[in-house]
Amino acid sequence: MSTTTTTLIAQLRALLDLTNTEIQVAETRVSQARTEAVRRELTQNAQNGRDRAESIEKAIRQLGGRPDVIGPFLGRAAAAVKALTEQAQPFDEALLGDLALEHQLFDRARYVKALAVAAQESDVEALASRLITAHAATVDWLTTVLAEDALGGPAALRRTPLQAAAGTAIQLVNVPVNWSVRSLDKAVDTVRATPLAVSELINRGKRVGDVASKTVSASRDAALETAEAVIREGGAERAADVLHSARTATGSLDSNELPVDGYDELNVSEAVSEIKALTNPADVRAILAYEEAHKARQGVVSAAQTRIAGIAQEVVGIS
Repeated sequence: MSTTTTTLIAQLRALLDLTNTEIQVAETRVSQARTEAVRRELTQNAQNGRDRAESIEKAIRQLGGRPDVIGPFLGRAAAAVKALTEQAQPFDEALLGDLALEHQLFDRARYVKALAVAAQESDVEALASRLITAHAATVDWLTTVLAEDALGGPAALRRTPLQAAAGTAIQLVNVPVNWSVRSLDKAVDTVRATPLAVSELINRGKRVGDVASKTVSASRDAALETAEAVIREGGAERAADVLHSARTATGSLDSNELPVDGYDELNVSEAVSEIKALTNPADVRAILAYEEAHKARQGVVSAAQTRIAGIAQEVVGIS
């Protein structure tokens, strides 16, 4: 067996171990899928990974080597450790870990292709080409999810509660020191986005009696809208902006606050056309949240999610 072939087998074994980890990661991500379509995609990704693992094992045997019997178990163990570790990480750090894994798979596949060319192993070369294509697509997908999250979401994957808490903690640590304690209190209360937090925030306003009388029998949406107006009137623009973001995220905006005029009167095709024309991700998020909270027309929701992904891809240079 030549030195090149020995190296090729070693690299295929490394690819197999990483692929087993990738399979388990894809399966753990299924529970974080935001939509049924993403859930199906991740489930298919896991199956595709198993198919790739079988092809790699076959290539190793054809070259005269033996796949590691414990490879799949090591992959599961590595994925389990990753899943446990990332629960204490912000969402973006967990995704960056996934992206690093895919980059390693992509780069090793390219190296395997070069080795296969040198060893004149055409079957392995073809396998490596398929792996390169698959991992390049996954790199682009994960990069898009990260960009969606950076632009404010909603991303294709959901944060776990622990990841959300970790992300919030980091944001609070990074709050500029020139914020007053009172402004910080308002921001924290707003982020919690619960009725109790809203009441606490309202009590900090200058018109407590007036607001309280309006919110006793008012809905959550009306309370949020009133709280934002009171806080903004009091001059706390940043806190009001945070509360407006909370209203946007929960679909609590009035229809006349949406970035599309007369949105409630639009049919599905008209709404989709308007969404495709939007260029600001915040505008698309506002429409998506409002649609999900009110009409929940799947064609419109899908168009909004596609537009957010398209904007994210434009930002990171994915064509």
